[in-house]
Amino acid sequence: MKNYEAQIAAAKEKFEAVLRSQLERNEKITSDKEDTDFSALDKIVIGICGGDGIGPIITDSAKKVLEYILADEIAKGRIEFNVIDGLTIENRVAHMQAIPDDVMAELKKCNVILKGPTTTPKKGDPWPNIESANVAMRKALDLYANVRPVRVPEEGIDWTFFRENTEGSYAVGSQGVAVTDELSVDFCITTTEGTERIAKAAFEYARKNKKGKVSIITKANIIKATDGKFLDICQKIAKNYPEIETDDWFIDITTAKLIDPKRRTAFKVFVLPNLYGDIITDEAAEFQGGVGTAGSANIGHRYAMFEAIHGSAPRMISEGRGKYADPCSMLRATVMLLSHIGYQEKADALEKALDICMFTEKKLVITGRDTGATCEEFSEYVMQTLEKVK
Repeated sequence: MKNYEAQIAAAKEKFEAVLRSQLERNEKITSDKEDTDFSALDKIVIGICGGDGIGPIITDSAKKVLEYILADEIAKGRIEFNVIDGLTIENRVAHMQAIPDDVMAELKKCNVILKGPTTTPKKGDPWPNIESANVAMRKALDLYANVRPVRVPEEGIDWTFFRENTEGSYAVGSQGVAVTDELSVDFCITTTEGTERIAKAAFEYARKNKKGKVSIITKANIIKATDGKFLDICQKIAKNYPEIETDDWFIDITTAKLIDPKRRTAFKVFVLPNLYGDIITDEAAEFQGGVGTAGSANIGHRYAMFEAIHGSAPRMISEGRGKYADPCSMLRATVMLLSHIGYQEKADALEKALDICMFTEKKLVITGRDTGATCEEFSEYVMQTLEKVK
């Protein structure tokens, strides 16, 4: 066997740094639990952050819909927008930061953020290896709960996914160690506080919305330390909600059962670690019409960020098809934003308008090409429909 002492020593040093940073993070999240009371705020600041690729196009459409539906509140000074540039891949690479410091300072001035998709470099891309802006924002603002609803009423599908957002395999995704040319190691993180708060969020949502069932999704039979801890803690939290049925599934069989017409309607609320949640919610969104139709909420105690669940679609931009981007994912995220800041009636009206435009009336259809409506045309259609349902 070769002598790997130097490589092991270097890996130990990196591993120790990861452990110390995660222990420090755990201390912080354990002590900081005060939620924002939006009803007590004189003014709510909504950050508008376009991101990359089609991001600015669909985010601008969502902003116009927000301006329309919140016109009275804006006129009173109750709602204010803060348009934040600087999350383009070019600017992030120029600063060699997932989120440049000046952009982060602006984000922290907002109560909630509506954010377009951002580009994350992968191996082989022309960009340097910088962390995902999404992951960085979730960690910096401690947006621990990623909430993704999927609804297809005619098929009996009404799912809400509570994906833990700051731990798991994504917590230190850019800090893995290439021990040698033959061996690389990444890290998966699970903490007690991190798991307790996502479990409580899922069960509280189920109780408040009378969903009746929460499914815990892991691979605890194989990933015993981290997934096992996640499962154990969720099951303990479940005991505080005796009226809610709780079951647990492994992630692989869950993906199969979601495409089983006889079984999928039994699922209601899911709670699951970061990586599994990212993958399975893309699968789930396909039932609703694809990732372009699904919105996402990232909730923390102090801040919240709302976004599309899809990427920045650079190919659409390079092919000159950006204006045909589908705004529905951002508009679904806008529904969740309105609900979060206390405008539930307006959220319900927008959701109803979207259901009419996407599923019932379908006067305009988005195809991503000149065979369908443009992003601007579809957003106008949604606002015209809002007039009928308000």
